[in-house]
Amino acid sequence: MPHFIIDCSEGILKSHNEDEIIKQVHISAISTKLFNKNDIKVRVNFFKKYSTGDKKEDFIHVFSNIMEGRTIEQKLNLSKTIVNDLALIFPLVPNIGTNVIEFERATYFNKNMLDPNYQFSMP
Repeated sequence: MPHFIIDCSEGILKSHNEDEIIKQVHISAISTKLFNKNDIKVRVNFFKKYSTGDKKEDFIHVFSNIMEGRTIEQKLNLSKTIVNDLALIFPLVPNIGTNVIEFERATYFNKNMLDPNYQFSMP
């Protein structure tokens, strides 16, 4: 269920390939014990053209889209864990951040839910 969308500058690829970045965010998410490892989805978008304020510096930003129902402390821990873990493998990247966006259970729908026997549950 959780979707982690990573936006980053193309320069990030000079030190790590995209599979390593995806794997690290997946590991970070698992380590919080908020999600089943098989439910975590991670994608990455690289940008050639961007700005970071009035200069052009490498950046990584993770948009963490999760189902509602976690506490503020759990969501903050998720954010801190992702940023800390990425900062360890990208110590020279000056701009690393994340935010948590919650899906509303009442309006979330996916293809699996078309099955009349489907029952939604949270881990």
